[in-house]
Amino acid sequence: MPLKKQKKNSYKKMKYKKSKRITPSHFLMTLFIFVSIFFGTLYFLAQEIPDIQVPQNGQDEENRFIIQISDYAKELQKRYGVLPSISIAQAILESDWGTSELSVENNNFYGIKGDSAEPTVTMTTKEFVNGEWIEVNAEFRKYTTWQESMEDHSKLFTTGTSWNANQYAKVLASTDYKEAAYALQESGYATDPDYPDKLIRLIEQHNLNQYDQE
Repeated sequence: MPLKKQKKNSYKKMKYKKSKRITPSHFLMTLFIFVSIFFGTLYFLAQEIPDIQVPQNGQDEENRFIIQISDYAKELQKRYGVLPSISIAQAILESDWGTSELSVENNNFYGIKGDSAEPTVTMTTKEFVNGEWIEVNAEFRKYTTWQESMEDHSKLFTTGTSWNANQYAKVLASTDYKEAAYALQESGYATDPDYPDKLIRLIEQHNLNQYDQE
């Protein structure tokens, strides 16, 4: 009897141990928990420690836009004399980093107006008039490529307007981006009273004046 009882107990112990084996489902669940904790910890550290940064798609898109137009802005400087930092900053501000409807559908990076003799599109825009912002409908130029838009922008500074050929002479004569930004406002390029400050802030935040160096 003792021998049989001992065998029976031994069998029960073996059976108990066998039921405690790790199954594939248990392994996958444990792995999932471990991975979640690991990446959760990394994200927490990235928020707490400045040296660890989580990539932001918005910044990537902004850098891509600057790279896209910077070389052509430098090329236009050689031909027309407009500082690349001003060309790039105005394109960013006017087109919202190339995402505005006017820039996406019509390749117009600068909100350049048009007339009946040119391909145009009617769009609603905001103007600062008599101390307040109002919405107006205006005719804007349509371009085949964004390069055409940038060149037209540079030509505007060299040829001026139909009523004043020297309207933007101060902009071309400016030797640095701050001087050029305020010259734009003095020349009547934009109605926004904060226009120069917005350009200067963009240039300094993104180090755009590096493209002004020959």
